[in-house]
Amino acid sequence: MRILTSIALACTIVGAVASVSAAPVREDHPIVGTWRFVLPDGSCHEVYRMRADGTALITSAAEIAETEFVIDDQPDAEGFYKTSDKIIKDNGKQDCSGQVTEVGHAVASFILFHPSGNMFLMCLERSMDACLGPFVRVRGSEI
Repeated sequence: MRILTSIALACTIVGAVASVSAAPVREDHPIVGTWRFVLPDGSCHEVYRMRADGTALITSAAEIAETEFVIDDQPDAEGFYKTSDKIIKDNGKQDCSGQVTEVGHAVASFILFHPSGNMFLMCLERSMDACLGPFVRVRGSEI
């Protein structure tokens, strides 16, 4: 399994999506919760707080962003969940890659959960050839 662990990939994970509006997900959907991604060199991390109302709060270095997302209710035959995410608010500060994400920026990706449900990869396609991760579930005071 080849996993790309560069934040630059996160910036390129499939370009603009025409329209993304928050769509509630079931409370027990595997995406609901808090997830942490750490750069391979340990220099920076991102925290994703994915809510059942279809919104998320993301912190990355000095950046704080709010997003709206949609995600499949069930995985496809290969285990991937198609998802789309759009920035609706941003504090204008730099993220782990040194970039400032513009409000309105939207991406589509494919999420693949580990069987434990406590990790996932975010991939460009329905393949593990170009993925960012792992994102690890955060419990309680682990942030």
